[in-house]
Amino acid sequence: MGSTAGTETGEPAGDETPKKSRAGRNLPAAIGVGLLLGAAVIVSLVTVKEIFVGVVAAAVAVATYELSTALKRSAGIQVAFWPVFVGGQAMVWLAWPFERSGVVSAFVVTILACLLWRFRGGTENYLRDISASVFTAAYVPMFASFAAMLVVPEDGVARVLCFLIAVVASDTGGYAAGVLFGKHPMAPTISPKKSWEGFSGSMLAGVVGGALSLSLMLDAQWWQGALFGAAIVLTATLGDLVESLIKRDLGIKDMGNLLPGHGGLMDRMDSLLPSAVVSWLLLRLFVPS
Repeated sequence: MGSTAGTETGEPAGDETPKKSRAGRNLPAAIGVGLLLGAAVIVSLVTVKEIFVGVVAAAVAVATYELSTALKRSAGIQVAFWPVFVGGQAMVWLAWPFERSGVVSAFVVTILACLLWRFRGGTENYLRDISASVFTAAYVPMFASFAAMLVVPEDGVARVLCFLIAVVASDTGGYAAGVLFGKHPMAPTISPKKSWEGFSGSMLAGVVGGALSLSLMLDAQWWQGALFGAAIVLTATLGDLVESLIKRDLGIKDMGNLLPGHGGLMDRMDSLLPSAVVSWLLLRLFVPS
């Protein structure tokens, strides 16, 4: 679940231990953790749909803590943590009964609370800290709230599965193609291991996964599924690159160390967050509820 190595190049691992893949990570641990996370999501979807909202809320709580801590530890940026944390939970939970109006209302109140909360720190770096607080509130809980909104309709379980299948297909296809064939760096100054060959693998797998999942589970046209898959590949890749930029700016390798073989939970949500927004928008267009 979430981003894997993405569109890696096929460079050897050099002096890394045998347990690490050619992409430079503990592959067995990464696969095991990914399967556990995926199982938790599947169980929540096939039992009580509201439990999935709880899974999203828990992920948002951890990711908000990781991003806020990384900003403080690496750059001295003081995110208004408690307003963002509490407001983020409100965004996710209000997405179930009130959908967009609930999410937007909670987001606006969160920003107002951040503006007030930061008064305690005085004038120094006020704009910097508020900007980081607004960014954190939008990037993590607000984007994640669209995943919660996916499950609300009667066919919500199928919508969430289509979203996850497209992201996983993109990540898996990109990882496999990148490791096997990657030669040409895609964004060498941002993420040197990403290759155009890996991106092509992501696009192929994402389009196929999207076409099959939407046509079989939501009775959509195959071409709608193909467009959906292609869009998710683009947003998943964008999310991966954006977090790489953030980590390079902060001078860190991972957002946390919670998940063996992965880093922090935020490191696994990078491709999911923007993809949740686009998934909700496109599925609402292609398959009106």
